Amino acid sequence: MSHNHCHNECHDHDHSSSEELGIQYNLYEKIDKDNLQCLNEMVEGSGKTVFKPWEMRHDTTHFVESDADEELLFNIPFTGNVKLKGIKVASENSDAHPSKLRLFKNKPNMTFDDVTMEPDQVFELHRDSEGVLEYAPKIVTFSSVTHLTMHFPSNFGADNTKIYYIGLKGEWAPGHKHGVTICTYEARPNLDDHKLKHLDSVSRHID
Repeated sequence: MSHNHCHNECHDHDHSSSEELGIQYNLYEKIDKDNLQCLNEMVEGSGKTVFKPWEMRHDTTHFVESDADEELLFNIPFTGNVKLKGIKVASENSDAHPSKLRLFKNKPNMTFDDVTMEPDQVFELHRDSEGVLEYAPKIVTFSSVTHLTMHFPSNFGADNTKIYYIGLKGEWAPGHKHGVTICTYEARPNLDDHKLKHLDSVSRHID
């Protein structure tokens, strides 16, 4: 296990840690890709392609480009609970590189109408075509994330924003989705037959 705690701010990694970073930046495997949304993407489905293995961060054949203006909005559901520890954003070294990232925790299905609310954290981004800069989320805030929204509101002056790679580093744990079912079973011994029948009916509707 790595004990490197030097990620208080955005900084550059040396190449000797590349293999270790490849292991750490694996949260793309824990994204519910079927329900991931990217709003204002020029090509439908292209937003999903930027969440890829670390070793493919230099792949420029798959990327997302904004459509109507420079904004991009990602709604990213995870398959469990995530403690988010690092973010990398790679694009081409041009004005199309995003210049700001706004993060929202556990607010599913956000639209551009919702981004006026206060974000949980904001990063001023630097041009990075190699994926070497790391941005460190606040651990206290992003310690139990089931859904992450990433809003890129601007770039460095181009009409459209382009992103080749988004890397997410952190810890993942299985979610607990069966609490209601467990509570139902525990409550049953205390109910009479009439209430049991009613509960069975409610359970069927829930399922």
